[in-house]
Amino acid sequence: MTTTRPDLQAVTQSHTQVAILGAGPVGLMMANYLGQMGVEVVICEKLDTLIDYPRAIGIDDESLRTMQSVGLAEQVLPHTTPWHAMRFLTPKGRCFADIQPMTDEFGWSRRNAFIQPQVDAVMFKGLARFPNVSWRFSRELESFSQQPDGVTLNLKTPSGSREILHADWLVACDGGASTVRRTLNIPFEGKTAPNQWIVIDIANDPLGTPHIYLCCDPVRPYVSAALPHGIRRFEFMVMPGETEEQLRKPGPMRQLLSKVLPDPDNVELIRQRVYTHNARLAERFRVDRILLAGDAAHIMPVWQGQGYNSGMRDAFNLAWKLAMVVQGKARAGLLDTYQQERRDHARAMIDLSVMAGNVLAPPKRWHGVVRDGVTRVLNYLPPVKRYFLEMRFKPMPRYTRGALVAAEGQKNSPVGTMFIQPRVTLEGGEVVRLDEVIGPCFAILAWGNNPCWGLTKSQIAQWQALGCVFINVVAEVQIHQPQDNHPGVIRLGDTQNRIKTWFASQSDSVVVLRPDRFVALTAIPQTLAKKLTSLSCALQLITPVAAHTTPQTTAETEVA
Repeated sequence: MTTTRPDLQAVTQSHTQVAILGAGPVGLMMANYLGQMGVEVVICEKLDTLIDYPRAIGIDDESLRTMQSVGLAEQVLPHTTPWHAMRFLTPKGRCFADIQPMTDEFGWSRRNAFIQPQVDAVMFKGLARFPNVSWRFSRELESFSQQPDGVTLNLKTPSGSREILHADWLVACDGGASTVRRTLNIPFEGKTAPNQWIVIDIANDPLGTPHIYLCCDPVRPYVSAALPHGIRRFEFMVMPGETEEQLRKPGPMRQLLSKVLPDPDNVELIRQRVYTHNARLAERFRVDRILLAGDAAHIMPVWQGQGYNSGMRDAFNLAWKLAMVVQGKARAGLLDTYQQERRDHARAMIDLSVMAGNVLAPPKRWHGVVRDGVTRVLNYLPPVKRYFLEMRFKPMPRYTRGALVAAEGQKNSPVGTMFIQPRVTLEGGEVVRLDEVIGPCFAILAWGNNPCWGLTKSQIAQWQALGCVFINVVAEVQIHQPQDNHPGVIRLGDTQNRIKTWFASQSDSVVVLRPDRFVALTAIPQTLAKKLTSLSCALQLITPVAAHTTPQTTAETEVA
């Protein structure tokens, strides 16, 4: 019998438009969006399967909207608990901060508990819908190089054979210890928390109470979280001198659980792990044809559940831009707006998570005494209570530059913020969420008017080529009256009166929505054509059409 040395075996070579390194949630979401847009994608993952142990436990409304954009929200919902409150408790059990926002401006519950491996599995299963998407597990990245027209990845298989994957673009979603980021020598500045935490997941929840509680105990702070499918998570701070090996032993484990359970021996332990909380941000998110996303670009403490959700924001922001560049609809410079828009908000979420951690476990014991006294007084002030209840402290993404046209001279402009997603009524009578009508592309939405009025035929053709949806929103009582119909324009009834209310707070009546549902510009019908030309430049479209061509009249306006 003859054998072949692995290092002498033939090297397999292949090509793809986009290579994604890492089959975590960010990589899976990127692949789903790119897949539905027809982009060729190969996912490379060093593990032999998806990670099966629980990690993140909180998914917000923005992330569910991202799931909706790739047609997976309904499959994800059974693995969530909506309207999940977060309550901070003093050592004596007094609730000094109750975070339970009940608003749904983006179409979904704002705070939700979830089981990450089950949701990751939904996203992975969703990839089977796209023949242009493939995946390779058990692939170790040995090296990579970048050329003017692409990136070359050298991969090692479990058998020791080599694969060379040529990609036009590489998205590195390879975690906080990113090989790609470190190889590129991109600084990853920030801090590592001085204390570790042990996470304990238990089946058949021995408490059964809903929501999540953060007990600010100065001796040993802990977290108690109810999760879907009868799982309870406890998190305890690891004290100086303790090790993971020690805490795994029956005695110390029983002592920990006795802090929260009357019978710590009668539990069905799933697993326990020790985590270190980091707060770090990459100096750059893009180096030519390589882009960083998720934990490879930023990592943050878990206390506001924003690590996972920030990664989802990265994926949604980057995926539609990358699809446009790959498909030749926009120049590569559009990808620079990814860092412009996402990095500052990632920093804000890191700061919020660090602050929440300091509230839970103050650096000094007297800080906790001050906290308890101040919060007792502030809790009697209704504005303060609303501030916590409605999560107004959470910095929402607001982009002031990038793939948008800033509103000059307007205070509190909605440009650069996420548009609402109310329920709307179709002409056939069906009531749906707004995004179900728009799909994965742009939308030009007008209140009570034809959104194409004043646009040139070439402008309409240009936005059609981008898959743009033209929408006229009217009062719901008008939706069944056909006289306001315009060819190629979708009419929607304002079921909840939210869209009219939104426009009533603005000075403009037309809004252009990006595929990630952020407002790219606002206008009135008479200024829309000119602003669309500016947006074409901001998006770096390959063939922007000027707005000086003679505009159509109302009678002439028609979407081909």
